[in-house]
Amino acid sequence: MEYDAIVVGGGAAGMMAAGRAAERGKRVLLLEKNPYLGQKLAISGGGRCNVTNAEYDERALLAHYGASAEFLHSPFAQFGVQSAFDFFEDRGLPLKVEANKRAFPASEKASDVVHTLIEHLRAGNVEVRTESPVAEVIMKDGKIEALRAGGELYSAASYVFATGGLSHPETGSTGDGFNWLADLGHSVAEPTPTIVPLATLETWVRELSGVSVEGVKITFEREAHPGEKPKRISRTGKVLFTHFGISGPTVLNAAGEVADLLHEGAVTARIDTYPGLDLGHLDEKIVAHFDANKNKSVRNALKELAPPGTASVLLALAGIDPEKKVHSVTKDERRALAGILKGIPLTITGLMGFERAVVADGGVALTELDTRTMRSKKVANLFIIGDLLHVSRPSGGYSLQLCWTTGYVAGSTV
Repeated sequence: MEYDAIVVGGGAAGMMAAGRAAERGKRVLLLEKNPYLGQKLAISGGGRCNVTNAEYDERALLAHYGASAEFLHSPFAQFGVQSAFDFFEDRGLPLKVEANKRAFPASEKASDVVHTLIEHLRAGNVEVRTESPVAEVIMKDGKIEALRAGGELYSAASYVFATGGLSHPETGSTGDGFNWLADLGHSVAEPTPTIVPLATLETWVRELSGVSVEGVKITFEREAHPGEKPKRISRTGKVLFTHFGISGPTVLNAAGEVADLLHEGAVTARIDTYPGLDLGHLDEKIVAHFDANKNKSVRNALKELAPPGTASVLLALAGIDPEKKVHSVTKDERRALAGILKGIPLTITGLMGFERAVVADGGVALTELDTRTMRSKKVANLFIIGDLLHVSRPSGGYSLQLCWTTGYVAGSTV
């Protein structure tokens, strides 16, 4: 059958592109390899879905996309943050804004985001074929002539590739699109898991699994090579302990730089739970608190000084018996405790990989596209969007906004 456009990939970018093209009266086919649309979207943000980042200053927003920013002014001018808010709220899905301008559906259900996009497809009469992985891309005279999927041949005037990157491969993001694009003559940057939790050598993190500490400063340090100073990276924010190491927004957004340090040598980390106090003033604070709680056990007294849920582990690291009475704590023990509160020590052994990555970079460079339309400069009737683009960005809603923006722009052109 002949279509105006065939979109390959039923994720965030693909559904936006297909819905937008159909809204313009185009006859659209959406091919998805999974049994259901939006499988990765449905688990994003821990099932809450960080839809976008409510940064309305376009230049400030684009600064989070690094070197790619200069290519993104045109697409974001066509469909920016306000457009994303309007898109979902006009379709009955109100959004709310939380810390660091992260926007979520007010219902806190990623499934509601998926449902809204599916309804958008239905409104435009998009033909959807699930469980239809593309097996072959057929070229003729420098253009895509047809796609083979599920034993059938499908052809269209335009094709949109939106197959996603390599993060969460269990949802079907297995990098198929990268292979096709390389075969079509595009240079494809090797993907790496860039926004990903970190693994640690220390096993005591398992005892704190699920515990988060707010407003802390974490410093990653690479061991010094002969004749040079140690390299350090510091971030302030929230850190989440897991059964394998550490995660949370602060850690996820530092992972790419930590990976660079790991290539150069061993990396340690220290979590400062009192970044606003130096060691001397923290010791004075502990002395004052201990004087007021002399007859309590150290475990109970520390609950008011340490981040919630961490007292027992921190005492073990400081070598203090948790049942010991405060009045029996020695000066050396108290100073050891202050040292731990100012620098919980960890040894970073690596990144957790694509299966735990929030975002993996890699893909086609924006220089190989006309970003005013997302059209390929190498294949005249091909558009490339979403996580197939080599764009580094932090967590916090920036990745999905890139999907909405590039999907809308491609859908407005096909």
